[in-house]
Parts: sequence; structure tokens; C-alpha cells
Amino acid sequence: MKTHQKFHNIKDQTNSIIDWIYKPFANLIPYETFRYGLCGGTNTALDIFLYFIFYNFILKKQMVHLGVITISPYIAAFLLVFPITFTTGFILAKYITFTQSTLRGRIQLMRYVITVIFSIFLNYVFLKILVEIFHIYPTPSKIITTCIVVVFSYFSQKHFTFGNAKQRLEQ
Repeated sequence: MKTHQKFHNIKDQTNSIIDWIYKPFANLIPYETFRYGLCGGTNTALDIFLYFIFYNFILKKQMVHLGVITISPYIAAFLLVFPITFTTGFILAKYITFTQSTLRGRIQLMRYVITVIFSIFLNYVFLKILVEIFHIYPTPSKIITTCIVVVFSYFSQKHFTFGNAKQRLEQ
């Protein structure tokens, strides 16, 4: 079986599973929003799981010495996991959530890079504001920040990353 055909089989099976899971929620949440939440939640869980594995078992909570620079293990774990979950996030968004986009894949990828960079920036800004200015504990601040960034991410991906002018005119 060719790789391309295997990919489509996996995509079809994934879509069938998501459609089955969606049935009880069909009257509560729009289909695309559900798919985004499920895919994003799965990717976030993967990110946390991989971070835990990399930090605790691969890096063993040790500083990473790169000659001229030393990186803390929690930042090194983030840097090692980020490319993995960036890739899975893009694939899930492109092939599972926002499948109606007619934009070329490389345009989608470049726009995805922009939205992810902006999301990282928003995480930083909101955490700084909530923790340092409003004196909210870091964990609740992270939860609030994540909620804000997820909403931003959904709309930016829907209307910018995977949207196009023709689709916007039809809405």
C-alpha cells in the first residue's frame, strides 16, 4: 500500500472516530468547533505528555550544556517537544479540522507559523500581566491565559491560516 493511500486511510479512520464521538454533542456545539477542540485538546495532551517524558526521562532534569550556552532542562524540554507538537498541530488542523480551505499547503503552513508565534507572544504577555501586575497565582494565570489564547487561535486559524478571501465572501 502506498504511503499516500495509507495517509488517507488514517485520515478517514480518524474522521470516522471523531464523527462518532461528535454525535452526543451535535446539538450543543458546531461541528468544526468540536473538531478543533478535540484535535487541539489531543495535541495539547500530547505536548504535556512529551514534555514530561523529555524533562524527566530523556534530559533527566539536567542542564543542557551546548558549549557557549547552557539551557535549563525545562526550556530544553520545551524546545525539543515544540517541533513535534507544532507539526502534529498543523497536520490535525489542516487535514481534520479546517478541511474546506482551498489555500496551498505552504501558504497555510506560513500562516500557521505566524499564528503560533503570535500565540506564544500572547502567552508571555498575559502571563506577565496576570502574575506580575494582577498578582494572580501562576497556575490560575496559565489557565486564564490558555483560555484566551485558544479562542484567539481558533479564530485566527479559521479566518486567517486556513481561510481565504472566497470563503470569507461566502459567509
